[in-house]
Amino acid sequence: MIASVRTERDRVEEPGKGPRRRSRSLRRPAALAAVPIVLLLVSTFVRQPYAIPSSSMAPTLQAGDRVLVSTTAYRFGGRPERGDVVVFDGRGSFLPEEAGGPSGPLGLLHGAGSALGLTDPPGTEYVKRVVGIGGDRVRCCDERGRLLVNGDPVTESYLHPGDAPSAVRFDVVVPEGRLWVMGDHRSASSDSRDHLGDPGGGTVPLERVTGRVESVAWPPDRWTLLPPGRSVAKTGTHG
Repeated sequence: MIASVRTERDRVEEPGKGPRRRSRSLRRPAALAAVPIVLLLVSTFVRQPYAIPSSSMAPTLQAGDRVLVSTTAYRFGGRPERGDVVVFDGRGSFLPEEAGGPSGPLGLLHGAGSALGLTDPPGTEYVKRVVGIGGDRVRCCDERGRLLVNGDPVTESYLHPGDAPSAVRFDVVVPEGRLWVMGDHRSASSDSRDHLGDPGGGTVPLERVTGRVESVAWPPDRWTLLPPGRSVAKTGTHG
C-alpha cells in the first residue's frame, strides 16, 4: 500500500513525465496552425508570392513562374524607377474601374490563395516593366528602331529575342504620379500601348502599384534575382 501511494505521489511531483509530454503535444498543433497565418501576414506586408499567368514578360519571367514581390518597396518614400518590374492593379487604366474578380467567400479564398502563391492572381493584376515615369517623354522609335526616353535611346537587353522595341508608333508624355509600362515580350504583350485611348492614356497611377518583383522563386531551375531597374534600363546618347 505504501509503495503504491509513493508511486502515485512520485508521478504528481515529477510533472516532466506525463503532463509535460501532453503539454508539448497540445502546443505542436497550435504552432502548426499558426504557420499559414504567419505566412499570410508576411506575404501581405513584406513579400507576396505571385503566379505569372502569361508569356508577356518572357524571357525575364515565364508563364508558370512563381515570383516574390516586395510590397514594401515603394511604401516609405520610394518610387518605381525605369526598368523596375512591377505588379499593379489595372482597374482605372487597363480595365474599367468597376472590374473585379469573385466576391464573397469565394473571393476571400481566392485572395488568400493568391497571396500564398497557390492560385493565379486576380484578373485585375498585371506584371510589366516600367519604361517611363512621371514627366518622361517616351517615344517609338528613332531611325534605328530604338525606344527613346527624353530623347535618349534606351538599351533594352531584356527584350525577347527577335522582338523589336515596338511595332506600334507612339509619342507620350507621362503625367506626374503615373507610369508607362510595357512587357519584355513586346510582340505578345498587351500594355500601355494598347490603352492609349483609355482614361490615363495607357499610364498607370502610382497608387495602384502593388510592389516590385524581386526574384523568381519557383521552379528551382529558374531561381534568379531581378536587380533594381536603374541597373538594367540604361539611356545613352544619340548615335
